[in-house]
Amino acid sequence: MIRKRSLVRRIAAVTASGAAVLVLAACGGNGDDNSSAAGHGGHNAAASSSASAPASQGRHNAADVAFAEGMIPHHRQAVEMAGLAPERAQSPEVKKLAADIRKAQEPEIKKLSGWLTSWGEEVPTEGAMDHSMHGGMEGMMTAEEMTELENASGKAFDTAFLEMMIKHHEGAVEMAETEQADGVHAAARRMAADIIASQSAEIEQMNKLLGKD
Repeated sequence: MIRKRSLVRRIAAVTASGAAVLVLAACGGNGDDNSSAAGHGGHNAAASSSASAPASQGRHNAADVAFAEGMIPHHRQAVEMAGLAPERAQSPEVKKLAADIRKAQEPEIKKLSGWLTSWGEEVPTEGAMDHSMHGGMEGMMTAEEMTELENASGKAFDTAFLEMMIKHHEGAVEMAETEQADGVHAAARRMAADIIASQSAEIEQMNKLLGKD
């Protein structure tokens, strides 16, 4: 009987010890997985390509890259258009709107460029893609439309600027909505949400300036 009791005690002790090891291993495994995902998600090809991956600061996918690559030249053109307003616009409201556009979009260009660099992607160079390549796509102006805007002044400039910028903003909102739907990079998705909110509000403002609302 004494031997049996001793054997039972040893079996119970071993079983309890084994269970404790399994619990510790499970906890340690989860911690390692999370730290690995956070630390290396941005460099993991599988995470980069998975649209269903949880949104996090480090992870990105093809939709995030496409958003950054497309939004950089898109923003650059908006900044170029806005840069014409101080000398050509007649309306103080148009001049202020143009200044606000430049103030908002120039920092976003830098952020987008930084993301592409950190992801090992090339940043679109200025002038590498001319207006004719973008005309009619995502609200980009053609070379002819840009020339028309450059040659306008006064009220004619105000009208052309507002009409073109509405189209331009609508393209940006569409691109941002695609990022919201398909992207996984947390900061890129936040920027997309900001673009949707701010540029939708500006579209409403520009329509009012044109007397459409």
